[in-house]
Amino acid sequence: MRLRRKGDLICTFLLLTIFCILIYIQRDSDYSLLKQQTRTAETEAETAQPLLSAHVTPKSIFIPTRVAIENICQSQQRSEKGVVQTTIAPTSDTLPSSYRQYLRQKDCREFHQIINQKDKCKKIQGEPILLISIKARVEEFERREVARKTWAREGLVHGFHVRRLFLLGFPTNQSALSLWRHLVEYESQVHQDILLWDFQDTFFNLTLKEIHFLKWVDEFCPEADFIFKGDNDVYVNVDNIADFLVDFSPKKDLFVGDIIYQALPIRRKKSKYFIPEMMYGQGVYPVYAGGGGFLMTGYTAKRLYQASKEVELFPIDDVFLGMCLLRIGLEPVFHKGFRTFGITRPSAAPHLQTFDPCFYKELMVVHSLKVAEIWLMWTLLHDPKLICTHKESINLAFQWQSQAKDNI
Repeated sequence: MRLRRKGDLICTFLLLTIFCILIYIQRDSDYSLLKQQTRTAETEAETAQPLLSAHVTPKSIFIPTRVAIENICQSQQRSEKGVVQTTIAPTSDTLPSSYRQYLRQKDCREFHQIINQKDKCKKIQGEPILLISIKARVEEFERREVARKTWAREGLVHGFHVRRLFLLGFPTNQSALSLWRHLVEYESQVHQDILLWDFQDTFFNLTLKEIHFLKWVDEFCPEADFIFKGDNDVYVNVDNIADFLVDFSPKKDLFVGDIIYQALPIRRKKSKYFIPEMMYGQGVYPVYAGGGGFLMTGYTAKRLYQASKEVELFPIDDVFLGMCLLRIGLEPVFHKGFRTFGITRPSAAPHLQTFDPCFYKELMVVHSLKVAEIWLMWTLLHDPKLICTHKESINLAFQWQSQAKDNI
C-alpha cells in the first residue's frame, strides 16, 4: 500500500514537472515573439522616416517599411482579373478615402508596361522629330480618334516629322469594360500609338503617367528633338508650334507653356486639388505649367527624367513636374499662346463669339474642348475660304478684335 502511494506521488510530481516545463516553454516562446515584434516595429519606424516628404509627421500616420512598400507595390501589379486590393492600416481617419489610398501606395513608382511602341521614334531622312504625347483614358476612344484625324495627325509639318502617342493606364471600372484589354490591343495594332502601363488610371496616378512617360522617352525615344505633352481635350495648332520651334536648338533646355506662379495649396477637402498640410507643408507651390499642354526639348525631357527619380511623388502631376523643374534649376517660359484654362468670353463684350477660328489661328493650345468642338475647329481652320482680317505674331499676347478690348 505504501509502495502504491509512493508511486502515485512520484507520478503526480512528474506530471506537475512536465506541465511546468510546458508552461515555461510557451511563455518563453510568447516572450520571444513579442520581443521580435517590438524590434521589427522599431526597425520599421527608423526605416520609414526618409519616406515622408511632409514637414509634419502626425502620430496617426501609418508608416510602412521599405519591405512593406515593396509588398504593397507588388500587390498593385495587375493581373488579367484586375487590381489586388491592399489591406493596410488607415493613414488618418480625417482624410478622404482617396488620400488614404494614395498615401498607402505613394512610394510605388515602378509599374510594368503592357503595350509599347519601340520603333515610334526611328528617324526618317534625319528630319527633326516632334513627339506629341497625349494623356488619355481607355474608355475615351472617341477623343483619341478625333485627335488622330485632326490636329495630332502624323507626318511632316513645316520640316518636323510629327509622331503621336496616347498614354494609358488600366481603367478603374474594369467590370464595365469587360473587353477593354482586347480592344486596346487591337487599337494599338491598327494605329501603333498606344502606351499602356499596369497602374490604375486615376487623377492621383497622373504623376505615375508622367514619370513612366519620361522613362519611356529616355529609353525608347532619345532622338526626339521636341516633345509636346497635353490632355486629350485640347486643340493644338501644330503648325504654329512647328514655326515656333524653328529658332530653338533641341540640345538645349526649353520648357514653354501656360506658366502658373505663386499658386497656393488648396486646403478644402471637397476640392479635386485638395492637399493636406501633412502632404505638403509649404505655403506656395513651385512654378509649374498648366497640364493642359506644354512644350519642351528632348534634352529637357532627359533632365526631367533624372530629376523625377530624386523628387518624391506628388498627387498633382503639374505641380510634381514643377518640383522637377526646380530640381534641375530650369525656369519655364510663359507663352500666351497656351490657353490651358480655355478662352473665356469677357463680360464687357458678351456679343463676341469665343468659338471663332480666327481666335484660334494665332494660338498654340486651347484646353477644355468637346470632341465635336475639336473636329469643328480643325475643319474651320483648314477651310481655304477662311479669311481673318487681322494677323498678329505668334509671340504676342492674344487680344480681342473689338473696341471693347481696352476694357478687358
